[in-house]
Order: sequence, then C-alpha cells, then structure tokens
Amino acid sequence: MFVSGRLALLIGLGVVPVVALAMAGVPVWVAVAGWLVLCGILLAIDVALAASARQITLTRRVPARARMDEPIDASVALHNHGARTLHALVRDAWQPTAGASAERLSIVVPPDERRRVTIPLLPRRRGELVSEFVFVRSRGPLGLGGRQARHDVRGAIRVLPAFASRKHLPSRLARLRELDGNTSIQVRGQGTEFDSLREYVRGDDVRSIDWRATARAGTTMLRTWRPERDRHVVIVIDTGRTAAARVGDGTRLDAALEASLLLAALASRAGDHVHLLMYDRVVRGRVTGVDGPGLLQAITDAMAPVHARLVDTDWGGAFAAIRTLTTRPSLVVVLTAQDAAESARSFLGAFPNPSRATTVLVGSVTDDAVGTLATKRDSREDIYLAAAAERTLRDAENVADAIRRAGGEAIAADPESLPPKIADRYLELKAAGRL
Repeated sequence: MFVSGRLALLIGLGVVPVVALAMAGVPVWVAVAGWLVLCGILLAIDVALAASARQITLTRRVPARARMDEPIDASVALHNHGARTLHALVRDAWQPTAGASAERLSIVVPPDERRRVTIPLLPRRRGELVSEFVFVRSRGPLGLGGRQARHDVRGAIRVLPAFASRKHLPSRLARLRELDGNTSIQVRGQGTEFDSLREYVRGDDVRSIDWRATARAGTTMLRTWRPERDRHVVIVIDTGRTAAARVGDGTRLDAALEASLLLAALASRAGDHVHLLMYDRVVRGRVTGVDGPGLLQAITDAMAPVHARLVDTDWGGAFAAIRTLTTRPSLVVVLTAQDAAESARSFLGAFPNPSRATTVLVGSVTDDAVGTLATKRDSREDIYLAAAAERTLRDAENVADAIRRAGGEAIAADPESLPPKIADRYLELKAAGRL
C-alpha cells in the first residue's frame, strides 16, 4: 500500500472542521481524532477500490544495442488480468547513467487489455545498462492511496561508443577513392600494385611510361598504380591508468576509441585487415579475423564494456600480444598517453625494433588547457602554473622525440583532432606505398 500527497492535503484541510467543532463546544482532541478516523476510512476505501497491482503481466521491449549520448526508447507493456480498470504509475528501475526520467509515468489499462508505456533513455556511459524490475502503483478512485507491487522483469542494453568521429569518414573515403584509381589522380611508390594503362598527359611522371605498350599502341602509354590491398592494421588501445585522465568532456580512453573506430572504418573500406587489442596487464578486448560489414559491430561490441584500470600497463606483454595477431607486414597504431619521461620508460624499453615491413604509429591525446596555461602571465599563481605547463609540454616533446629515434612516428592532438589526423596519416602511408 502507498499514500499520496492528497491524503496529507486532506488531513490539512481538517483544520476547518476541527476549528468549527471546537467553537461549537466539542473538545479539540475529539474533533482531531474524528477527522483522522474519517481520513483513515476514506483511505481504506480508496485502497480497497484500487485495482490489484499484482494481477498484471509485464513485458519489456528494449533495443539490444544503443550508442552513447543518443536518445532511445524502451517500453513496458502492462496486461491487466483483473476485473477493474488499472490507473497505474510506472517506475522503471534503470540505473542513473541510463538517463531515464525520475518521474513516474501514468497509464490507464482497462480490464483484460494491454497498454504500453514508453520510457525515453539517454545513455551517458558505455557498457551494460540493466533494469532488474519495474514498480507499479495502482491508484484508487479518490487518489488518496493505492496498492503497489514490484515485478521482476529484467531488461538490458549494451551501450556502444558514440563514434562522433564518423563525421570525418566521407571526406577520407573520397580521398581513398582517389588513391584507389576511381578518379584521374594516380599514385605510385614502393609496394603499390599495377592497375591499368592510359595515355600519357603532360605533367605525368615519365618514370611510369610503359615503352612496350607505347610501341604497340603508337602513342605514349602510362602505367597507373593503386595502393595494395589485404594489408594488416593493428590497433592497440592502452587501458591503463593514464587512459583514465579526463581531457575535455571525456577521458583519454574515449578519444582513443573514437580514433580507433574511424581508422577501422577507413581501413576496412580500403580492403585491409583490421585487428584490435585493448590491453593494460591483461587483454581487455580483442578482435581479429573479422572483415567486411561485421567488423565495426565486432569492434564496438568489444569496446563497450571496457573502462580504464588504475594500473600501469605492461608494455612488454602488450607488444608480445601484438605478435599473436599477425606476423605479416602491418601498420601498428598504439593509442596511449606517453607524455612524461618517467612513466614512458617501460613503453620505450619495450618498443619494437624498427622494420621496413612494419610501421609503428603512436597517437596521444593532449589537453588544450595545458597550452592555454603556458601562455598566461597575469599573476604570481599564473606564472607558477605556466611553468608547470611548460614542463609538461617539454616532457611530452621529449617522449615524442624518443619515439621517433626508436623508429616510430608520434602524433599528438586534442580529442577532436586526433581521429582525423591518424586517418590522414594512414592515407599518406597508403599513397607512399608503405602500407
């Protein structure tokens, strides 16, 4: 049973009859007790006339997957098996990060009929969102109170990364089509594949002239090239403690996921094989051997439940795990935050030996606020903060230089710019025949 605010209002309105009875000579305690008894009788009648909250069957309808920060609708259907009309208030027990409204939803279900109530959600966190039960309150005709019951009906939604960086995908796909020979722009370089022959146009590279074809055709013929397919791209995401640091509106891990999704979508369209590894001290997520339309779904499913752990990453184990994914020439993209010399020692110590067949690209998320602090000199406190910011920027540049000396490439950018920068570098490597 439950009582509503109307009962408190009714009891408060009893001041008028109590005062009237007291003025008529009736003892105050008798008038108060009589009014409370009357309110109790009305409440009991209201509860008795309310439809049963247990004689109903609940069924859920929830999407299996949803993207973070995108609105979705879940719903609950109520089937009234009782003989009275059900005036119900429904509260679905989603966790706070599901973004469900705290208000109870009102619904009327006639006897032996079914009605559905829609519950708007706005997921704010990746992972598994779960609602184990639904509370139903059945109001009486007076609205003073009613009956309530808990119904154990489980619902679950897997919340995937937002993939906000997909807005950069169309422009990168257009550049990929240019590299693939679908436009007049052709590229050549070490490791590219022969595509076709066409007539020479002033300004073309004379080194691409096919003299045998020229002799047969009677006009100057040029070889065109296209980037090789079936290359391997290995994406390694650091899920250690540095990935938990907040940058902008999210964490460094969130920015790494965005960069990984954009690169994976682009490489998949280019016909390359994409492997994903999420690692700190153990493997937190792994996708390999998946190509075609199912790749992005497999990657987002693997990313959804993974969050940063407050442990130092075992880089020796991480680079060893990379070798279990593929032994073919590949592009290895490591998304981490190596901006301090002390914490980067283990990373640089485990860095793979440089190879012509394998390119290692290290992507790091930077905080624009640090650069802003480094420019302020308005007060003594600003000067100290600027000195600390300058030290941070210098340490990050020293680590980037160490990565380059080890044979890798370093890219650092803010969360918004990092995904397109890594995608652009992938296209540059394709154009240069290094992938």
